[in-house]
Amino acid sequence: MQKIWYKNAIFYSLDVETFMDSDDDGVGDFQGLTKRLDHLSGLGITCLWLLPFYPSPNRDNGYDVMDYYNVDPRLGTLGDFVEFIHQASDRGIRVIVDLVVNHTSNQHSWFQQARSDKNSKYHDYYVWSENPPKTQPEQLIFPGVEESLWEYDKQADAYYLHHFYKEQPDLNIANLAVREEIYKIIGFWLQLGVSGFRIDAAPFLINPLGIADCPDLESFINDMRQFITSRRGDAVLLAEAKVEPERIPIYFGNGDRCQILFNFLLNQYLFLALAQKDSQGLRDGLKALPNVPNIGQWLNFVRHHDELAIDLISDSQRKEIFQAFAPEKNMQIFGTGIRRRLPPMLNGDRRRIELTYSLLFSLPGTPLLRYGEEIGMGDDLSLEGRNSVRTVMQWSDAPNGGFSSASPDTLTRPVIKEGEYGYKRVNVATQERDPGSLINWMEHIIRIRKQCPEFGLGKWQILETDEPCVFAHCCEWEGSSVIALHNLADKPCTARLKSYFDKHLIDIFGDSQYEPLDIDSPSIPLEAYGYGWFRVNQMH
Repeated sequence: MQKIWYKNAIFYSLDVETFMDSDDDGVGDFQGLTKRLDHLSGLGITCLWLLPFYPSPNRDNGYDVMDYYNVDPRLGTLGDFVEFIHQASDRGIRVIVDLVVNHTSNQHSWFQQARSDKNSKYHDYYVWSENPPKTQPEQLIFPGVEESLWEYDKQADAYYLHHFYKEQPDLNIANLAVREEIYKIIGFWLQLGVSGFRIDAAPFLINPLGIADCPDLESFINDMRQFITSRRGDAVLLAEAKVEPERIPIYFGNGDRCQILFNFLLNQYLFLALAQKDSQGLRDGLKALPNVPNIGQWLNFVRHHDELAIDLISDSQRKEIFQAFAPEKNMQIFGTGIRRRLPPMLNGDRRRIELTYSLLFSLPGTPLLRYGEEIGMGDDLSLEGRNSVRTVMQWSDAPNGGFSSASPDTLTRPVIKEGEYGYKRVNVATQERDPGSLINWMEHIIRIRKQCPEFGLGKWQILETDEPCVFAHCCEWEGSSVIALHNLADKPCTARLKSYFDKHLIDIFGDSQYEPLDIDSPSIPLEAYGYGWFRVNQMH
């Protein structure tokens, strides 16, 4: 079990910069995060994914890295990082960090040397062209923000490739020297105690021009996996690869590449099912997923730090989701994304919020929470772009939500002050005192989820019911089974499980207390947006 610890883990993602400020300069830091580890431990979190915390000009939320071997001075020191890792380990919390090696910042010393001397070894660390090909609109990551994948550099008198912002020149992964640098970066952070890496923009590592496959670069994922395993046997690679289903096996390989992938496809079908109030979307999403190797795992999520992408489904399905959850243009981004957090999307309906997270924790795979989801944080649509969902953590009803004692105008990101999701109404301290709060519900579902390893380790199957609005599935592992039912509709119903008439079902988690169900009572009543988890006892 040690080497597949991630299959039954509870992941939590955060940006150190917006989590907790310890020195009142308005910027979150590692000392502040360390002081809040008890909050995460109490919630039941077992693995933290940290967004980039490296020195950066912050053109792209820290994803424009200037130095891979250090901590942004605003966030602390390497000593603070090591102390944080130690304290997290003491609480049984692993840490994975972002590996951002598709590109660097244009302020990185490698790029500065590359542009100033064509004979420098660093010149070949990047991709240059004197006559670059014309960029096709579908190649743009940030349509409306960037117009080309190529940027002219006056000092180098050449164009350099950049898939993201022009301040983020792409690294030339085909260059063996670049790959060796990446191994050094991986080795450095493993030595400091991390349990793995989220590979940022994984498709661009193996297919840098976005035009044709590069089989030799696909093998780079194998090489990374071999390197990471040689240094730490239980360390993991988590790929950010938002690709069509037929391309997903590239990242898992035969169990010799990445162990975990973000489940972007199922995430989009989840929101389709929520919008349609019908189970068909979830059924289609699960059936579209390819089989994964035994050591492979999906990371399921409701939201993460970027927009909610809905680009892997049809135009008509996308319109349905926009209509349900982001009807105004200001709620949308890049034409195929939503820049809102979940509670405002669901109009604060606690029943639907619980239903969605019950699905998150029971769908086959490992669940990921993002900071603030445990208290139902909202968004600030007045902020530019993706920053709408990147406001600072709301700890209490103290000024700045207890995030910092600094002057509000010096905060690294604003706190939500007004309205239904303002920090005086939505915060950790208030909810911890309320037995019926979302945070206490979340702690409860996490505790139950840990008692149901079948969801993370088991073989799943979709169960047939006579209600189209009910999504029912079963996960079986080592002879034991758990069943989850979710009513996606706004009306109560009674679901009949067609294949479980000879089973005894014991309620383990739900929105109601159910009597044990047996052969004489094969029907399960569900409230509007109701849900239930059951353990299966075979009748003898």
